[in-house]
Amino acid sequence: MSEISSSCQASAVKNKSRNIGFLLLDNFTMIALASAVEPLRMANQLSGRELYNWHTLTEDGGQVMASDGIRITPDSSIADAPALDTLIVVGGVNITRSFTRRQVSWLQSMARKHILIGGVCTGPYLLAEAGLLDGYDCSAHWECIASLQEAFPKVRCTNHLFVIDRDRMTCSGGTVPLDMMLNMIKRDFGYQLTAGISEMFICDRVRNESDYQRIPLRHVLGTTQPKLVEAVSLMESNIEEAIELDELAGYVGLSRRQLERLFQKYLQCSPSKYYLKLRLFRARQLLKQTSMSIIEIAAACGFVSTPHFSKCYREHIGIPPREERSGMRSQERSQTVTPLVTTALPGLNQKGDQLQRTNSELAMRALSEAQFEPTYGSVSLQ
Repeated sequence: MSEISSSCQASAVKNKSRNIGFLLLDNFTMIALASAVEPLRMANQLSGRELYNWHTLTEDGGQVMASDGIRITPDSSIADAPALDTLIVVGGVNITRSFTRRQVSWLQSMARKHILIGGVCTGPYLLAEAGLLDGYDCSAHWECIASLQEAFPKVRCTNHLFVIDRDRMTCSGGTVPLDMMLNMIKRDFGYQLTAGISEMFICDRVRNESDYQRIPLRHVLGTTQPKLVEAVSLMESNIEEAIELDELAGYVGLSRRQLERLFQKYLQCSPSKYYLKLRLFRARQLLKQTSMSIIEIAAACGFVSTPHFSKCYREHIGIPPREERSGMRSQERSQTVTPLVTTALPGLNQKGDQLQRTNSELAMRALSEAQFEPTYGSVSLQ
């Protein structure tokens, strides 16, 4: 009897729509918000069910301006927020001056409810301010990583695109929230739905937690090491025909030993190893973003032969270039994309009570509009 009860409870949890709240800070980044919300809308459309609801929140329920000047009228204030399963802070420009103590206190009270709490773009900074990232791995936009590390030493900052660590979910800005939310949806409802969303958004690759954001060296070092920045800039400008180390040192007015010391002190590696990383990073971009042959890529990135390039790539990236090109990552090899089926699930046009009403009308309205789309209900959830 207990097994039947547990099974029923698990089924009820899976069928219950998730409420996702988005706390919009002053000068939040619009692209980060849109990238996080749109996968939820598409999950509902493809399943033909109200899997997710989303709610926009501000401190007092008043309008908030995004960094592009567009004003958003939220669904409610934080005091009137509905019961949430997940709360995501959307940050943006000038994060250290974009939040209040009341918002910090409210986040702390929400954390005591043991819900999933996240931040996108510079939003993780506010989570750290509230003490909600102490002891957690964290990702944030590269612009605020340095200040985050300095102000909150208990937070384990990374330069990963996004991190899902237990009940915390953080990511950098731009379009990365799309990848983070797709990974969340995959955990909730499986790979098939995520694959369908990716097809609808013409997203040929869903990035995962192992992917890194590219952090400009000038931002990491500031103006304190102009010689090192100049040396790296020369490296970046000479990928195809690599500069010898002695020649590079001469260009920046240093001895070879002085240059090696700078790299070891500030980049924790030798100049040759850093140069190799730059060339492999460029090769990875070309493998993923162009149709160039592996032989052409090896030559364009300064490798003397294709076997040497493949050996270096495998040693440093973990897989051979041919496997990178084909997209056969270990995580994806065990999964197959099944074609979208055309049988729709029961829709809203039959009875209005077939979908449970929630505190938000946004998801319901979007789902109602989508019922006449060819993809409505096209992904069957097990």
